[in-house]
Amino acid sequence: MIIKSDFLIIGTGVAGLSFALKASQMGTVSILAKRKACDTNTNLAQGGIAAVMGEDDLLEYHIRDTLDSGAGLCHLDAVKTVVESGPRMIEQLKLLGVPFTSQVDHPDLPELGREGGHSHRRIIHAKDMTGQAVQKVLGEKAFEDPNIKIFEKHQALDLIVTDAGARRAVGAWALDTATGELLAFMAKIVVLASGGSGKVYLYTTNPDGATGDGLAIAWRAGAQISNMEFVQFHPTCLFHPQVRNFLISEAVRGEGGRLIDQDGESIMKNHPQGDLACRDVVALAIDTVMKKSGVDNVFLDITHKPSDFIKDRFPKIYNTCLSLGIDITRQPIPVVPAAHYQCGGILVDINGRTTLNGLYAIGEVAATGLHGANRLASNSLLEALVMADRASISAGLETKGLKDLGENVSLSPWANGRLGTAPSEAVLITHSWDEIRRFMWNYVGLVRSDQRLLMAAKRLELVKNEIDDFFRNFEVDADLIEVRNIAVVADLIIQCATLRKESRGLHYSLTWPNRDDKNFLRDTVLSNPAPIILPERLSAR
Repeated sequence: MIIKSDFLIIGTGVAGLSFALKASQMGTVSILAKRKACDTNTNLAQGGIAAVMGEDDLLEYHIRDTLDSGAGLCHLDAVKTVVESGPRMIEQLKLLGVPFTSQVDHPDLPELGREGGHSHRRIIHAKDMTGQAVQKVLGEKAFEDPNIKIFEKHQALDLIVTDAGARRAVGAWALDTATGELLAFMAKIVVLASGGSGKVYLYTTNPDGATGDGLAIAWRAGAQISNMEFVQFHPTCLFHPQVRNFLISEAVRGEGGRLIDQDGESIMKNHPQGDLACRDVVALAIDTVMKKSGVDNVFLDITHKPSDFIKDRFPKIYNTCLSLGIDITRQPIPVVPAAHYQCGGILVDINGRTTLNGLYAIGEVAATGLHGANRLASNSLLEALVMADRASISAGLETKGLKDLGENVSLSPWANGRLGTAPSEAVLITHSWDEIRRFMWNYVGLVRSDQRLLMAAKRLELVKNEIDDFFRNFEVDADLIEVRNIAVVADLIIQCATLRKESRGLHYSLTWPNRDDKNFLRDTVLSNPAPIILPERLSAR
């Protein structure tokens, strides 16, 4: 079955929905959601959106803070473009009805929060549920738009690329995971807004769907990838046996929360910025304390603040912790670092164009140059909004005069592949999934070394061969598609980390502990020498 539209978007977070609402004014839009439309990283974002809104703040300060956090690898044009567009993006969200916290409605709460690496209060928020508030409003608008159709439970498999003249993305194959039906979505412009890849690690703040699908899809089609060695580990993920991915917002430290060890001693007391140092610094400090003392976690203490303030400012965090027996108004919160954000991704220009014609990438899946070697807190939702805005303008202009490019595209091997909804030897796939996540956590996590990277690469090669066997012998289902993509993402991270012979930002190597601006003040860029849509082994036998 073939479904056609002017724009095809893969992903329903803030980037995908923002693009869709603007593109719908220029044509028809299809959006693929792997699960429910609300199952996104955006929906889990607590802290807020960084934008210069305070009277004592300046765009220059936000630019400087972003550059400092990025450890020399931020692209100045991207930083200026995103930061300078921030206030306009916030005003657009307000007009759409996003209920940001204001002192008119909540006189006891700060209208602007502060987080690590920021020199001023500039985090506009909806208490500690900012992403959820944005997701709800954008989602409702998208579902109401007659030019937008959202296909939930449709898992993108690979891009459809034409070789007529210059290679161009003209659509994507997708699996209806409810029925097992294969669909070809054809479009003049394809947009990857599929989020990050936190599930490549054993411990992550990301939802289960964050398996790097867009990244793997783009790589297989031949788009360039950049800076995948820079995986941000959030310093404060809740440590509790019943909850594996609940984030404790950096805004808690912004309102005075202190990181302490098992003895109640401040962990960040010797750093100039204290508990509000950048995430790479804080996460590494916590990891050092945990390994030195042999403990499983540290604590975040905000008990010195008034109880009513904590409950009103952080209702979601308070209620979640309380349901687990932790009263954060009286007890410190047990926390550990966890994989949080993919700072690298698909290489794009300032308008979201990838190196493959017809393909755009926006949001966490893309590498714009904004984040450099370490993302500044709350710049992620901001980047997604700005890049969706710029990409919609560029893509809209590109579609003018474009004819239907999908008429002469040959059938992909997916058209004859064995697809289904039932698990394919689930225990084997689960084992491969767990093995990748464990050795990525142990060997390619917060601290790396050449030896650890080599061990990870060797293990991954074996697991990839096993996954190839699964594709030859089993029915291809949602789980198998995800583990295939996880293996690609792990490979890209290992490749990039191996190429960077220094320590910078989120990449810390025991073998190369010093920063080397002479040789590595540059991006790591990978090119696929033999782009493919699918291996021939997937053809029907």
